[in-house]
Amino acid sequence: MNGVNGADTVFVLISAALVMIMTPALALFYAGMVRGKNTLNSTLHSFSALAVISIQWILIGYTLCFGTDIGGIIGGFNFAGLKGVGFAPNADYAATIPQQVYMLFQLMFAIITPALISGSIAERMKFMPWVAFVLLWTTLVYDPIAHWVWGTGGWLKNLGALDFAGGNVVHISSGISGLVAALMLGKRKNVGKPSNLPMTCLGAAILWFGWYGFNAGSALAINDVAVNAFITTNTSAAASAISWSICELLYRKKVTSLGVASGIVAGLVAITPAAGFVSPLASILIGLIGGAICYTTVTFVKSKFGYDDALDAFGCHGVGGIWGGIATGIFAWKAINSAGASGLIHGNPKLVLIQLTAVVASVVYSAIVTFIIIKVIKAVSGIRVTDKDEQIGLDVTEHGEEAYGGMNI
Repeated sequence: MNGVNGADTVFVLISAALVMIMTPALALFYAGMVRGKNTLNSTLHSFSALAVISIQWILIGYTLCFGTDIGGIIGGFNFAGLKGVGFAPNADYAATIPQQVYMLFQLMFAIITPALISGSIAERMKFMPWVAFVLLWTTLVYDPIAHWVWGTGGWLKNLGALDFAGGNVVHISSGISGLVAALMLGKRKNVGKPSNLPMTCLGAAILWFGWYGFNAGSALAINDVAVNAFITTNTSAAASAISWSICELLYRKKVTSLGVASGIVAGLVAITPAAGFVSPLASILIGLIGGAICYTTVTFVKSKFGYDDALDAFGCHGVGGIWGGIATGIFAWKAINSAGASGLIHGNPKLVLIQLTAVVASVVYSAIVTFIIIKVIKAVSGIRVTDKDEQIGLDVTEHGEEAYGGMNI
């Protein structure tokens, strides 16, 4: 127990459990938005990530992110197979909790990130190529970006880029990759109505709940930063839900359940990189602007350019993450954060430029490597289901099951 704080350890373990439950919550959120004949396929996109990355992380994922730095780009193999990752804290990352607990907490981030991408390719991608994509993408995209931003010696970390809980690492990387994947797969042949919006709303509610662990837990201790992150997370989600609803009311003359649920997620995404660095008042603005920007992307930009981001992974996570990263550069305030960094409105415009550098680097790298991964998988095994299978539904053709007992929904 030398150096281990029991309260901090329990707090981060509970936070890790909260982040874990976000992946099944994401399954609910996405599954309710697809047609009934694709519900189980969509659900398994998230569960497959939970299984595959739990193993990948132990073998190589953790060490690629947090092992000894190699050129600011990637971690070395000193922690491969969790060698040397024990109960003693690693002061480079968390001085008061066991390194095993830190590893476990970070695992849950690595799991949900590729699962987010599945929203862009829903209802038209073969399942086994999806599993291969999850493994390759996490190893080649997520792990390097995580090291850049959070790893000791990572080049973006050395530059001074701030990402409290995963704006670049989780949301920009997955959102941009989802857009690339959607463009490469092409549009669905037929787009139907959501099969179960109460399921989607339940998923959004559990995501909101889990996000407290996602953001507040990233303080890695019970302290003022964790409490502030909890408050800003809740505030931004609420502000974004209101903002999205106002946009809907002005444009469609109605507030929808799907809109409220989407607004909640957009606000949670937008505050993620900033949660421990900004004040509650700033989080209101981040949520209000984030909800409006994401609504505009989903409603107008997607329609104008005609890409089929099926469940708006890019519109909410990619765009929300980009805004959140920039907003961190604008609103960060050293008086309330452990990084000791202030942004534009507190007298440091340089931080905006640093944040923009991190955003652009994450966007470009994610897009290029995702393009290559999909090209390789497509050449080896094919990646899109046939028109006939798409018409029948992927629950039957890919898994031999029916979610709703043969009901035609």
